[in-house]
Amino acid sequence: MDEAVAGALKALGRIDILVNSAGIARHADADTMTDEGWQRVIDVNLNGTWWFCRAVGRHMLERGSGAIVNIASMSGSIVNWPQAQAAYNASKAAVIHLTKSLASEWAARGVRVNCVSPGYIGTAMTEAGFRDHPDWGKVWLEMTPMGRMGTPADVANAVWYLASDAAAFATGTDLIVDGGYTVR
Repeated sequence: MDEAVAGALKALGRIDILVNSAGIARHADADTMTDEGWQRVIDVNLNGTWWFCRAVGRHMLERGSGAIVNIASMSGSIVNWPQAQAAYNASKAAVIHLTKSLASEWAARGVRVNCVSPGYIGTAMTEAGFRDHPDWGKVWLEMTPMGRMGTPADVANAVWYLASDAAAFATGTDLIVDGGYTVR
C-alpha cells in the first residue's frame, strides 16, 4: 500500500480522493465455510480497505484535506437472501463501521470519509450470481422495488457526489444505492 501511495504522490504530487472498491464474495453456508475462504473475503473487503485508508489518510491528514469513499454494500446493513454469504455480509458491515470510525476521528483534521452501499449492480460478480443461480436473481429483482439491477453509473454518481464539494458537510455517511431493496 505504501509503495502504491508513494508512486501516486511522485506522479501526481498529491492525492485528493481515494475510492476503495475491491470486493469479493464467497457463497458458502457458515457451517461449511473454510477458514481460508473466510480470511480471503476479510482480507480483500475489509483489510484492503483499511490499509489503503491508513496509507492515503496519512497523506491527507498531513495536508489537512481529502475525501475517502469506501464501497461497502447493502449487505452490510441487511442479510441477503437466498444466498449464504456470512463472510461478505460481515466484511461489508465492518467497512461501514470503519468508515464511520475514521470519519469521526479525521473530520476535525480536514478529511471526510464516507461510503456507498450498492445493492444488486450489473457487475461481473452480480451477473455471475444471475447466471449460476437464476433462482437467486429472480428473488433479487422481486425484492427490489425498482424492479431492475442498478448500473455501475448509478454507483459512480453516488461516489462522485461524496467525493465532491457538493458533499462538503457529509462525513460518516453510508449512502445506500439499491433501488429500494433495503426498504422492505
